[in-house]
Amino acid sequence: MNRRFFLKNSSLTTAGVITSAVAIGPLLSACGSSKSGTGTGPVMPGSPDFEQKPLGYAWNALEPGIDPSTMEIHYSRHAAAYTKNMKDAIEAEAVAKGTGLETILGSISKYTAKMRNNAGGHYNHESFWRWMKPGGTTLSKSFQGSLEQGFGSISGMKNQFNAAAAQRFGSGWAWLVLTPQKKLVIGSTPNQDNPLMDISELKGYPLLGLDVWEHAYYLKYQNKRADYVAAWWNVVNWEEVEKRYNWALKA
Repeated sequence: MNRRFFLKNSSLTTAGVITSAVAIGPLLSACGSSKSGTGTGPVMPGSPDFEQKPLGYAWNALEPGIDPSTMEIHYSRHAAAYTKNMKDAIEAEAVAKGTGLETILGSISKYTAKMRNNAGGHYNHESFWRWMKPGGTTLSKSFQGSLEQGFGSISGMKNQFNAAAAQRFGSGWAWLVLTPQKKLVIGSTPNQDNPLMDISELKGYPLLGLDVWEHAYYLKYQNKRADYVAAWWNVVNWEEVEKRYNWALKA
């Protein structure tokens, strides 16, 4: 597929960072806790490990926003390949036994491109499935207040996130993170990079992420990435996002 026909040029930096104006509470020590990068401190319970977990819902459960064919191909082929290739890289690069996935990501500059692409892809997708739930969930008043403090309004937050997703040139992810500077930030990363990586310009603990690779939406939306992003908000699992946020504040 030729991206020239449907991808807009972006004036954003590589990270595509859009920062909130308000600092919000203490940050977990995992974010920026060492010179090697983020992700080297305590790990949130339920954070992705090295296995591909069951999806937890049917292929068609996220309709009409995400079609079953896309879900099956995305999970069974693309994501499964990241998991397999990550394990191959771990074995080939003799990663010390007991090293956690977030620790690897936090010092990803020490590893090969194969590790970077596939460990990132595995972590991102294992998180992505949990950031969605059939029918979506409702924002709690407490977490809504935190987002409004950070971005002015929920619509303002969504508009910034939509822009980060739309303006990510080529393949990548849009993110909502809590940064080492104790701010809510929206931005994007290329390919399968994520904010835990020491090489990422956007750093922090990932609270919410959206896959904007073509394989995540092209069967249904073709070049209409903005329509995919708009539909995706209807299945966002805010309970998972808030769980990550609360853990990050208290860790």
